[in-house]
Parts: sequence; structure tokens; C-alpha cells
Amino acid sequence: MHSRRSVLPSVPCIKDCSRYLFGPRSGEELSVRAPRDRHHHKLKRREYFQQNESTLESIGTYQEHAFPRSRIPTIDTLDQGLKKHHVPVLVELDVTKPREIIRHLKQRTGEGLSFTGWMIKCVGQAVGEHKHVHAMRKGKSKMIVFDDVDVAIPVERITSNVPSSSETLPMPYVIRRTNQKTIREIHSEIRAAQSQPLEKGDTYLTPGREARMTRIFTSLPKFLRDLVFWRRIRRDPFFVKKWMGTVIVTSVGMFGKASGSSWAIPIGIHPLIILLGGIATKPGVVNDRIEIREYLSMTILFDHDVTDGAPVARFLQRLKELIESGYGLAES
Repeated sequence: MHSRRSVLPSVPCIKDCSRYLFGPRSGEELSVRAPRDRHHHKLKRREYFQQNESTLESIGTYQEHAFPRSRIPTIDTLDQGLKKHHVPVLVELDVTKPREIIRHLKQRTGEGLSFTGWMIKCVGQAVGEHKHVHAMRKGKSKMIVFDDVDVAIPVERITSNVPSSSETLPMPYVIRRTNQKTIREIHSEIRAAQSQPLEKGDTYLTPGREARMTRIFTSLPKFLRDLVFWRRIRRDPFFVKKWMGTVIVTSVGMFGKASGSSWAIPIGIHPLIILLGGIATKPGVVNDRIEIREYLSMTILFDHDVTDGAPVARFLQRLKELIESGYGLAES
């Protein structure tokens, strides 16, 4: 009895077909093999290699680097922030008076004063008077309203060990009790954070044990980071306050230097997020007269889970009064 054996034609493997259609993958050796079909004509083989060469020419030169672990906390924060019920509010505030006072202070004393540091003081003061805007949920049935206003800010630092490198990363730094500190104290704390020495692998401007914990955090796989860290973040407001503060103030003012006004809607996990945009020079009405004024673009995101529009409106009104009047600058 004779057994029948089916004879299949020789066909290229999937990997070779992919190379033939799309060219070599990124990082693949240039010396690729032709498809394994022996029945291909020599002309087809020549066309195959010519196609790969044209593909490589269109790609050009490139460098391949390891993905920095310092980006992991940012990516995780964006993933968690998308789950929040934040409502954005876009406002424009007249900062002509405070900026003029800051310029005069520098001319008189020779020492500059951080505009961002002063803004943090105004935010801390306004939040301290309207505490519900930085409240956090504790589980499903409770809400925690903190008395101290801890403000997180991103501080741009060079992450490479090479002095000439310009590779930077905004690292979070938490300024504690901003509603109780003076503008000068906040200003000095920001300058100290900007000059704080970094160790390899640092992603958080906090000395000692907390800095070591952040290095361990970035080395964990995602499911463990979710289980150990982010699960607790979602349930424990005290843990959030310790590591991240209750408010974050960030800035994209560099995008508004050329065009003036600039807004952006950030993504984050704090109950109150404030983004400082560009400062534009434009006409404004002052005492029934049209004058050239400086206006700051600002975006405020509040957590609709813990507060509503009316309390936020009162908070914004108080923040507007503090900023436009140059709160605390005369005492500096």
C-alpha cells in the first residue's frame, strides 16, 4: 500500500515577506537575505536588494538609545490622570502691577524675585482660605480637607552625567505649608531645589530615604508599580500629600514668548492643578481708559469629585484679587 504525500510549494517565511514588503526593521543588520523561494528568478533577487537599499536611504542615519527610567513616573502619572474627573477653567489675569513691583525691587535691592515663587504664595494663600478646592477622597465614604497647602512644582534639571549634555527632565519638588511661608522663603526654597545635587537614577528632588524609594519605584514592572504605589495613591490621601502635595503649579510660559497668550490643559492627579501660560501685552480698560497692560494666561483644573463650580468661582475670585493687587510684594 502506497502512502500519498502532499507536496507544498516552497514559499518565503513570514519574516522574509515582511522584509520584502516593508524593508528591514529598525536596528536590523543591513545584510539581509533574499526570500527562500528557490524558484525566484535572479532578476527578482536583484530587485529585492535594490528595494531594501532604497528603503534604508529614505530612513537615513539615526541613533538608538536606552529609554530613560526617569520618564516612567511621568508616564504613570499621565495614565492615572486620565481617570480623574477634572474640569478645566481658562482665565486671563492682569499682572501689570506685580511685574512692575518685581522689576523695581530688583533695581532697588539688586536681588531678583521669582515670579513663579510669588504666584505659588498667592495660590497657597487663596487655597488656604478656600480649602475645599484641594480636598481629597478617602475611600468611597469620606473626604479629607487639609489645613496646610503643599504645592508641587516641576524643577528642570540635567539628568545626564555628562556636563555638556542638555538632556533635562522636570523633577517634582514639594514646597510644604505655602500658606504659612513668606514669598522670600518660597523663592529661596525654589533656588535651593534648582541647585540640589543629583545622584544617578534620581527622578525626585527629595533627599535621603524618599529619593532611594523613587529609584526602586522606577525599576519595578508596571503591574507592581500599580499594586504597590498607585493603588495606594487612589485610596490614601495622606500618602498623596506626603509624596506629591495637594496642589501642583506648573508653567508653559516659554511657549508664549513669541505669540503672547498661550494656554494648555495639563493632565495630572492632584485635586487642584494650575498651569501658568504666556504673558501677553495687549490693550486693557483701567479706570475707563484704554492702557497697554500685561495679561497672564492661566489654566485651572479642579476635581469635580470633591468640589463644585460655586466654591471654585469664589476661590478664583480671591486668587484674582491677590494676583492683580501684587499680594505680599510690598513686604518683600
